[in-house]
Amino acid sequence: MRRFAREPQKRGGFHLLYGSIMERFLPIGLLIGSNIFMTYAWYGHLKDLKSKGLIIAILVSWGVAFFEYCLQVPANRIGFQHYSLVQLKIMQEIITMVVFAAFCVFYMGETIKLDYLWAGLCLIGAAYFVFRGGVPAA
Repeated sequence: MRRFAREPQKRGGFHLLYGSIMERFLPIGLLIGSNIFMTYAWYGHLKDLKSKGLIIAILVSWGVAFFEYCLQVPANRIGFQHYSLVQLKIMQEIITMVVFAAFCVFYMGETIKLDYLWAGLCLIGAAYFVFRGGVPAA
């Protein structure tokens, strides 16, 4: 049983699925944005605030994390109308790893190792198992 679910509108025997599709992809977009803020809050201070005191790094990170939560909370509320809790968590972890990998390479200048690819494949396997039964009916 999902809360706030609505039926697709019909127009000439044709279902308008735009709302449903948008509602299914909106949480993913919000989670991507949330993870960008989260990753910076957790690790950006290692590059940008390394010469500042710990208290400054904590306060700046908390400030950035506020914006993470402004995206993450609605993402999970909207997403829970269409996905199971486990599906939301697995999506979150996959998004986290993709955003983190991009952050490591493009922002922090790190190199990606082959072991990271194998770990990513394990996450893809996790996604397969939680989504193979389909997405719960709205």
